[in-house]
Amino acid sequence: MTVAKPPYLTGHFTPVVHEVTATGLTVEGALPSELTGRLLRNGHNPQPGVTPTHWFKGSGMVHGIRLRGGRAEWYRNRWVRTPALEGAPYMTERGPDLTASTAGTHVIEHGGRLLALCEANLPFELTRELETVGAYDFGGKLRTAMTAHPKEDPVTGELHFFGSAPFPPFLVHYVADAKGGIVHSAEVPGASAALKHDFALTRHHVVFVEGNVTFDPTEPSGIPYGWSERQPARIGVMPRGADGAREVRWFSIEPGNVLHVSNAYEDGLGRVVVEGPTVDREGFRLSWNWWTGAPGRGSEPVSRSYTRQWVIDMAAGTVDERITDDLPVEFPTLNEKYLGAENRFQYAVSFPDEKGFGGYGVVKYDRTTGARRIHQAGDARMPGEAVFVPAAGGTREDDGYLLTVVSDLKQDASQLLVLDASGLERIATVHLPHRVGAGLHGSWIPDGPSEGA
Repeated sequence: MTVAKPPYLTGHFTPVVHEVTATGLTVEGALPSELTGRLLRNGHNPQPGVTPTHWFKGSGMVHGIRLRGGRAEWYRNRWVRTPALEGAPYMTERGPDLTASTAGTHVIEHGGRLLALCEANLPFELTRELETVGAYDFGGKLRTAMTAHPKEDPVTGELHFFGSAPFPPFLVHYVADAKGGIVHSAEVPGASAALKHDFALTRHHVVFVEGNVTFDPTEPSGIPYGWSERQPARIGVMPRGADGAREVRWFSIEPGNVLHVSNAYEDGLGRVVVEGPTVDREGFRLSWNWWTGAPGRGSEPVSRSYTRQWVIDMAAGTVDERITDDLPVEFPTLNEKYLGAENRFQYAVSFPDEKGFGGYGVVKYDRTTGARRIHQAGDARMPGEAVFVPAAGGTREDDGYLLTVVSDLKQDASQLLVLDASGLERIATVHLPHRVGAGLHGSWIPDGPSEGA
């Protein structure tokens, strides 16, 4: 009897089976010459013959595309070679092995180090050519796991991140300086075992979100989390600074779960505004069934993840919240010069809903007018997270480019699309040497002053 493959090993998510290096990529259109650097993107890509019990347990593979002077010079993809890639278990007799990572969620650069991230483990350092150096613990100062969604302050250059676990300490906040050294760490009081995948940074606060998804040791997929009505949904607001953890305040919010935060800031009245796609209980069930390959799910991922806004009045101790858009979206991004400040524009990937309506596309939101614009991906095409790259000399917030890797099932191919961030028009297409499976998060890493090929 043939056993059907789980959905995260089929269609757009079919894993790549080879590591490839290709040079002189074909370009349609005109690549802006100012795009000089590397687009790196991570995602779960188990090796041939391996069927993980959950999408998130697939080993990480980083894809890189090098652009310079209007040319696409190379593409390469490499598995992140962690103990987990060789089958090492996360749990041992001594407890969790923080090096047994998939390292498959995100890839960033900070302080001159390229790091592949997965929230349950230590980061893994990579070379410029995407070869694995090894687990990185910030010179012994990182003693917990590290979130896959650190935030680099565009003003100070500091990197804020956290370690979250289902056992105490539930939440530890870290700050690394612009050179990459950890200069502050503190346990955050009042946190629980709730899943914390992302967080937010404002000019004056660090914001943590706890939804209704929390530790569940009975979950059979190997990712020990599940929805619980007993787990309160809350937002924790902590002042930045050495003593901030002593003043953290937790505010109750409506039931739901947040994977990714779009942005957060203090408004003109001093209130903390937080936005991000959220799901209700049924939306979480739909996603979880797809992630685990449970019966009754479809082959394509669907979403009930709608953008929600919370306005936290610290003086009054109240939270006003509302859904701001009914389009199913995920992977929110922005011009990161505005991270932590009030921004006008946000970007996301649109998904079909549970009835199969709609399709994949890149979405632009104008928070001032309430308008949204969609660049439709096209039939059997799925774009990934759209990374914003500022235009040289740009004066407006949306002066820049969106870079997204598209999976094309009809052509069994992938392309890097370069879109004008102001109007979502296509500027250029870079053809990749093979189809790249749908993945998660990535970064644009511009060349430094002395960088060569």
